[in-house]
Amino acid sequence: MTTQATPRDRLLDAAGELFYRDGVNIGVDALCKAAGVSKKSMYQLFRSKDELIAESLASHGPAYQRMLEPGPEDGTTPRERILAVFERQEQLMTASGFRGCPFVSTAVELKNPEHPGSVVARHFKQRLTDFFQAELVAAGVDDPGALAVQLTIVFDGTSARAVVRAQALAGVGVTMAASLLDAAGVRAEALASQAR
Repeated sequence: MTTQATPRDRLLDAAGELFYRDGVNIGVDALCKAAGVSKKSMYQLFRSKDELIAESLASHGPAYQRMLEPGPEDGTTPRERILAVFERQEQLMTASGFRGCPFVSTAVELKNPEHPGSVVARHFKQRLTDFFQAELVAAGVDDPGALAVQLTIVFDGTSARAVVRAQALAGVGVTMAASLLDAAGVRAEALASQAR
């Protein structure tokens, strides 16, 4: 026996899809119609559309992160774990309907850094940077914080370029990330053993 989705869940799901596909400026009427929920019900569940934007992003953010980041049980090297994020990003860019990083898209559209949606977006972008930094610490990099920010910029820039070009970038993000890791001495195991 399956449990029917609640009006709140339907609103969050519809908002996640429509905000990503059409942007956060989509009207409340269209959101409610897609969710099969009345406007009255929406405003009983969420104080405002701004709150719905933030809640929707927060509810869909963890799944997006899981698509990108290797799990803690993955026994690969820090370099491989970091590059896996860019390889997975490349796979996402080849899917139809790719509109870039949902966190960057939302923050850019909202423009207000204090908007609840921007706060949620910033939190998730920091989580990616923190993931990179933890891997770089494990790899023994001298300045893991700075390199983690650079890798995040490569990720965001690659995503934005793919949206502008309306196509995947044939591994450009992976190549750029690998170059940054090489420059920091985080080399592939085969190269590292040859250098000894």
